[in-house]
Amino acid sequence: MTPALASALMPLMRGMDPERAHGAALRALRLGLTGRDRMPDDPILATGALGLRFRNPVGLAAGFDKDAVAVLPLMRLGFGLVEAGTVTPRPQAGNPRPRLFRLEEDRAVVNRMGFNNGGLDAYVARLAALPRPLPAVLGANIGINKEGADPERDYPALYAAVAPHADYVTLNVSSPNTPGLRDLQGEARLTAILSAVAERRAGLAKQPPLLVKIAPDLAEDALPAIVEACIAQGVAGIIVSNTTIARPSTLRSPRRAEAGGLSGPPLFAPSTAMLAAVHRLARGRLVLVGAGGVGSAEQAYAKIRAGASLVQIYAALAYEGPALIPDIRRGLAALLRRDGFAHISDAVGVDAA
Repeated sequence: MTPALASALMPLMRGMDPERAHGAALRALRLGLTGRDRMPDDPILATGALGLRFRNPVGLAAGFDKDAVAVLPLMRLGFGLVEAGTVTPRPQAGNPRPRLFRLEEDRAVVNRMGFNNGGLDAYVARLAALPRPLPAVLGANIGINKEGADPERDYPALYAAVAPHADYVTLNVSSPNTPGLRDLQGEARLTAILSAVAERRAGLAKQPPLLVKIAPDLAEDALPAIVEACIAQGVAGIIVSNTTIARPSTLRSPRRAEAGGLSGPPLFAPSTAMLAAVHRLARGRLVLVGAGGVGSAEQAYAKIRAGASLVQIYAALAYEGPALIPDIRRGLAALLRRDGFAHISDAVGVDAA
C-alpha cells in the first residue's frame, strides 16, 4: 500500500470510534500496511537545528505514538522528525473513555487522554531496539504520572533514561489533561525542574538537547520569564504549542463543549501568534518548533516565517492520512522558491519582527 492509497481509505477510519481508529492506525503502521514515501527530499528543506541535521522540517508531534510502537514506520512516511510519547515513569491508564473526539465540522480534535501509556521501561526498550541509523530525527516526550509524582525527581530520571536513545528530549509541562501540570510553567517551578534536569544531565555520557513544550493559553506577559528561565538553564528550544483549553466562538461541532485539549485548525492562529512572540523574546537564543493547526504547506510556511525552524503536525494527519506529509514537503519547497529563499533557514522569523 502507498501513503496515497492509505489516505484514500481515511473516510472509512472516520467511521470508527476515534480511539479505536487511532489504535487501528498504529497496528497498520506496525504491520507495514501504510507504505512508505519514496519522494526524495528537496535540498532546500534540509536544515540544521538543535545541533542536529534534519532531512526536512516536517515532524510528527507527540501524542500519536505514545509508546514508541511505530517509530520506524512513521519515519518512513517522510517525516523529518518523529516525537514519541508522552511517556511517564509508571504505566498509566489515563482518563475514562470516551476521551477522544472528532470535531468533524471544524476538522479539529478534542482529547482528554491523560497521558495513557505503558510506562518508561517498555518505552525505553523499544527505543533501544530501533535499528540505527534512523531515517529521521527521534524525539522523546516525557511527562509525570497523575498520582505520586515529584516533578523535580521524575523529569531528571526520565531524561536520563531516554537520553541514550533519543536525538532530543521534550519536557511536557503543558498538557491540560493532568491536574496541576500546567502550573509547572510558572517561573519558579519551571526553573526548579530545569535546574534538576541540568544537574542530572551534566553527569550523562550522552546529553541530547532539551526542549520545553508550552501551552497556547499562557498570558503574553508570562512568556518573558519562561523564555529567560529556559535560556538560563541550558534549554535548547521551545515547542509552541500544546493543545488549548479555549473554545473559539467559530466552532461548529456539537462536540465543541467536550472537556480536554483542542487541536487542529482553530489552534493555528493563536499558536502562531504566540510563536512569533516567543521568537521576538528569544532573539535567536532558542530553536523554536511550531505546532498547532498545521495541515498544509501554507500553514507550515507561516509557522516558519513566524519563527519556527521545525514544524509538527498531528490532527491533520488523522483527517488527511499519510499523503499529507509529501504534499506539505512539496508545497513548502515551492513556496520557498517562489519567495526567493535559497534555503529554509533564510525564511525563519521573517514575519515576526
